Amino acid sequence: MVMVVRFRKKVRRQRGTRWHGYGSKKKKRGGGSRGGRGFSGFHKHKYSYVVAKDPEHYGEKGFVVPHKKKANVINVGDLEKLAAAGEIDLGGLGYQKLLSKGSVSKPLKVVVEEYTKKAGDKVRAAGGSLEGEETGKAESKAEGKEKGK
Repeated sequence: MVMVVRFRKKVRRQRGTRWHGYGSKKKKRGGGSRGGRGFSGFHKHKYSYVVAKDPEHYGEKGFVVPHKKKANVINVGDLEKLAAAGEIDLGGLGYQKLLSKGSVSKPLKVVVEEYTKKAGDKVRAAGGSLEGEETGKAESKAEGKEKGK
């Protein structure tokens, strides 16, 4: 089966012509004909391209250590959705750390590798328990401010 070609490619159209539509051969030479090489002009004449095609280009600085992996985290507020029988094994669900955003109203037994101090306090305040290692700073921001006075 042969596909119908509606438009011929430019390179096919230009066969037999001398300079392929660029006029003098000197005009196509060098990086100036494409507005500079690489990222040059991204804050000037190529800015609309950056905004449309690569909006995350600016604002990044430095580099990320390739072997460091971020822990898969979950918040205290999401625990009640996952809890079926009052016990949750977050390691089995693929989470490594429990963070403190949100609240929990029923007692839960949570098994997780790491949890923050605030998250532990919230789970225990609801009558639950935690198995794992507590991480983070031992004192809160408010306690730190009081020490400074």
